[in-house]
Amino acid sequence: MVEKTSASTGANGRAITAERPEDIRNVVLVGHSGSGKTTLVEALAVATGAVPRCGRVEDGTSVSDYDDIEQRQHRSVQLSVVPMAWERYKINLLDTPGYADFVGELRAGLRAADAALFILSAAVGVEGVSGPTSAVWDECARVGMPRAIVITHLDTARADFEEMTETCREILGDGASESVLPLHLPVYGAKASDGHRPVVGLIDLLSQHVYDYSTGEQIETPASPEQLEQLEEARNRLIEGIIAESEDETLMDRYISGEEIDLDTLEADLEKAVARGSFHPVLVAAPPPEGARQGLGTMEILELITRGFPTPAEHPVSATKPSGGAPTPLICDPDAPLAAEVIRTASDPYVGRMSLVRVFSGTLRADDTVHVCGHGPTETTNHDSDERVGAVSAPFGKQQRPLGHAIAGDIACVTKLSKAETGDTLSAKDTPLLIEPWTMPDPLLPVAIAAHSKADEDKLSQSLGRLVAEDPTVRLEQNPDTRQLVLWCLGEAHRDVSLERLRTRFGVQVDVIDHQVALRETFASTATGRGRHVKQSGGHGQYAICEIEVAPLPGGSGIEFVDKVVGGVVPRQFIPSVEKGVRAQAARGVAAGYPLVDVRVTLYDGKAHSVDSSDAAFQTAGALALREAAATARISLVEPIDEVLVVVPDDFVGAVLGDLSGRRGRVLGTEPLGRGGRTAIRAEVPELELSRYAIDLRSLTRGAADFTRRYTRHESMPAQLADGIREKTKANG
Repeated sequence: MVEKTSASTGANGRAITAERPEDIRNVVLVGHSGSGKTTLVEALAVATGAVPRCGRVEDGTSVSDYDDIEQRQHRSVQLSVVPMAWERYKINLLDTPGYADFVGELRAGLRAADAALFILSAAVGVEGVSGPTSAVWDECARVGMPRAIVITHLDTARADFEEMTETCREILGDGASESVLPLHLPVYGAKASDGHRPVVGLIDLLSQHVYDYSTGEQIETPASPEQLEQLEEARNRLIEGIIAESEDETLMDRYISGEEIDLDTLEADLEKAVARGSFHPVLVAAPPPEGARQGLGTMEILELITRGFPTPAEHPVSATKPSGGAPTPLICDPDAPLAAEVIRTASDPYVGRMSLVRVFSGTLRADDTVHVCGHGPTETTNHDSDERVGAVSAPFGKQQRPLGHAIAGDIACVTKLSKAETGDTLSAKDTPLLIEPWTMPDPLLPVAIAAHSKADEDKLSQSLGRLVAEDPTVRLEQNPDTRQLVLWCLGEAHRDVSLERLRTRFGVQVDVIDHQVALRETFASTATGRGRHVKQSGGHGQYAICEIEVAPLPGGSGIEFVDKVVGGVVPRQFIPSVEKGVRAQAARGVAAGYPLVDVRVTLYDGKAHSVDSSDAAFQTAGALALREAAATARISLVEPIDEVLVVVPDDFVGAVLGDLSGRRGRVLGTEPLGRGGRTAIRAEVPELELSRYAIDLRSLTRGAADFTRRYTRHESMPAQLADGIREKTKANG
């Protein structure tokens, strides 16, 4: 039964509100793609009365996956917030994408939340628990975020509840502790002719009651003798796990001596252990039958969220002054000075820029003037200004429900913040604060783009700026060497969504072109060249002759110009002209059109005319001399080399090492990382071989590995590969 107390239900399009921070719960849903996160959000929305049916709002759209791109691609691509009221609480569920390409949205959800539900599909099994899911679990553990596990898809043919819970205990509980244990056992219905056994209820291990969900409503009954016998071992294990985490040090001794610990004590200790993040209960969920209000496990999940997960006041966040200083903990009090953070930025065709904001302290009100402060990629792009807040609203599917104000601990949408970007801090203008932003993954998949038409070119710059402001995991680069416009993305799906947003949201069509790597040319041997530029056509002519020697230098030397002219055969005022011509030709390349580097050019002879010699003539002669020297020398192509650090599960180390070798990589070393069975591999790999590495590594390791890269130097390319590139360059004109 839903009680309308301090949290309003949001009926008839009204926003769900809470009057006190302790009545708010912010919970992020984490899990692999297809695990059932969005389905669970919709089931909980129906169970609490937030929506009338099947997770749909009044206009028929989903309460979670409502974006046009999500509808077309049938998967979550962005963070969505679904508020709901249960008893006296306001619950903000943050539904995150499960696909690795959208991990930036996941990290935003983790930042806004105070606890996490890990949604794991029993149909997938161990693959859904290991890899990225395990990595996020460890990340939550490092910051002490409370976590619980919800197992879905138990009605599939391969699903095994006992096996799944043991997998969770071994991988997420590190295999050694009893901190990951189920609170319930599933009750199966009659087996169908196809062998399918639906889950129709749950047995509560502590109360020993059975909750029957077969009718779409939770009906409580006592357990049968057969069921009591079935749950005895699991119940004893759960009680021991709770007692092990209890703050009452006498409880274990009393239990060992045979004393029956009362249910209220066990439940209180369980809730405390969950809230401080030392115990992680396993629950079960399934969507409600058609037309029903309650899905399997929805009531139990709501009980856990409201009674076991911490309040916003129990999630400490610190801030500093923009000028620096020691971090100070923020007070989760509506009457304290304002401190909030922009969690996500989006554009609405009618409203303009909208900022999703988590309020950590104070109260955010419509039409207030706030101070915007944040770190940009450089010191010149840092944000430090005052802006007036527009409307404050509560997100609910595609709708924005007027809110008026948002208190400490709540999440809301704000309009008209034209300068605030994701990660920026909003604070009172007379007491500016800065919350350290969370770490975003580095996009490592390059996508070179060009405007499709002149009309697109006119809008491209502004649209790309809006795209990057909305999605901080996209990096925009104007490569000075290749002159290409490059979007750096997290993967193929992220690339496709970014390009579709440009097309559908900003009205800009772009073409994807081949990404070019900044190659260089250099002399592999010493050569000489003579540049002769002599023209006479009446009046002043052009006369310049110079002779040069070109010798290779070590990598990173650049171009060194040496004057060894004697006897004034080239007048002193024209020697800089020769150098200018040489450097201009070097920038254009001498063989395949790539810049020439790492050579010493020595000017040792030449001729001049008292009338017809000029600066322009000697520039041309210098360029001609360099081209002639290149025609007689052996020219090498020089490619950039990146140092790559791959963190990979031990099971995939051999495959990754073999793949790096196939990419002409040189492995510098491997290092075991201890917990989690992961290894760090450090290698040097030519940049030409890394264009698709973000995609290929994910495929090779089933999404369980990640990597970083940094430029180290340029070095000569193998002759056979260089010849192929030259031929391709000639063929393309």
